[in-house]
Amino acid sequence: MEKEVLVDLTKEAIVKEETITEGKWVKLQQTTYVDPTGKTRTWETVKRTTRNEGSAADGVAVIPVLQRTLHYECIALVKQFRPSMGCHCLEFPAGLIDANETPETAALRELEEETGYRGEVVECSPVACLDPGLSNCTTYIVTVNINGDDAVNVKPKSKPGDGGTLFTFLHFGWTQICGGNISAKK
Repeated sequence: MEKEVLVDLTKEAIVKEETITEGKWVKLQQTTYVDPTGKTRTWETVKRTTRNEGSAADGVAVIPVLQRTLHYECIALVKQFRPSMGCHCLEFPAGLIDANETPETAALRELEEETGYRGEVVECSPVACLDPGLSNCTTYIVTVNINGDDAVNVKPKSKPGDGGTLFTFLHFGWTQICGGNISAKK
């Protein structure tokens, strides 16, 4: 499918987008555009096919801050195998925003699915694009406080997702994260 647009060639603009291939989650497009010097160029772009109509973003990333009495605050990260990387990755709990779901609701749902923790939203960022050189994927970054003393959060268990993924979650203190003491060892 091809989309052409008439543009003023003195300004940066998209001229044409041609879909090369499309899958369930993403599509690959060849984008023709005008650069800042007025030259016409092409670029390969990946676009999500999952953004809900009326939604400003595709998904959420959760910064889960675990707070427990007599303990330092720590961050809960998930470890999961990522086929695109060919290895396990440490990452923030994250996922797509469902239809008619707010970013805050999506963040709390993803946090519980991936870590078993229940929390309270503290802050939600404006929409952010984390890899604009490759993709149009956008996300909200949502900070969630977790009361580790609450009975529902004492022994949390992640819930398998649609793909049957059972997440492993790990806790890291601020000093480990800021001091670079996180090891990629199994």
